[in-house]
Amino acid sequence: MGAQTKFYIVAAEALPEIFIKVAEAKRMMQTGEAGTVGAATRQVGISRSAFYKYKDAVQPFNNMKSGRIITFYIMLKDNPGVLSNVLAIFAGSGANILTINQSIPTNGCAAVTISAETSEMEQTLEELMGGVSGLEGVIKMEILAG
Repeated sequence: MGAQTKFYIVAAEALPEIFIKVAEAKRMMQTGEAGTVGAATRQVGISRSAFYKYKDAVQPFNNMKSGRIITFYIMLKDNPGVLSNVLAIFAGSGANILTINQSIPTNGCAAVTISAETSEMEQTLEELMGGVSGLEGVIKMEILAG
């Protein structure tokens, strides 16, 4: 049996700079900002060999999750309107909410899990999570599965 590829979600700040530059070069080629691998790698400041070494292993998180069902975990303060504001951010992003589960609030907080289809999102996952995380009453937000 062959080894199965493992995947990790890592914050961009923790990655070596080369991975960020490879992802940027790929983005530039996809959007037409650079017409060739050579042009893209020159613009981001890496060698073509480094690009080819990592190009299949590096994907921006939002690209990997496009068209997938993602389950989010959100810890909310038990204040009126907080969950409604969270759901408004999801609705505005174009995510299709499939399920919502909320625990009974204890110690002034409630855990909420939201599963959503992300293929029709008009925002990136980073924008969605930033919008929700920035709301008053949101203590924490993370992705549980996707």
